[in-house]
Amino acid sequence: MLRPASGADALAVQALWNLAIRDTLITFNAVEKSPDEVAQAIEDHDAFIVAEDAGEVQGYAAFGPFRAGVGYAHTKEHSIMLAPSARGRGIGRALMQALENEARAQGVHSLIAGVSGSNPMGEPFHAAMGFQLVGRVPEAGQKWGGWHDLVLMQKIL
Repeated sequence: MLRPASGADALAVQALWNLAIRDTLITFNAVEKSPDEVAQAIEDHDAFIVAEDAGEVQGYAAFGPFRAGVGYAHTKEHSIMLAPSARGRGIGRALMQALENEARAQGVHSLIAGVSGSNPMGEPFHAAMGFQLVGRVPEAGQKWGGWHDLVLMQKIL
């Protein structure tokens, strides 16, 4: 089941987010999120959707501002995160489709994905969802003692 996230989802979302921070190069962030930070992120995003199965949050997708300024108002950056057990089950695709529908309803013109070049699933997933490669920023992020590229992908809605 897909539904809008609420503050009550903060602990479940925090668990997924912090797992990615701790154990993967999906994000370059190395500082784990507190429940209050996650609750604030849910509130601050223009859209924040969770996928729930058997009462457990299996993933989330969200979008918010890409850059400051009125000229960027119709371009949003999104993020998506899945529990390891949710991968390969169509949950990510369903989350992205729901997020894109919400973006269209809000008048968003394009979605930007900032994908870690060290995430082997990120670029192929986004390409399968219709995102196009628009740029690569070499050595944009640092984590675990190494430099990692940022891959920028875009989908015109």
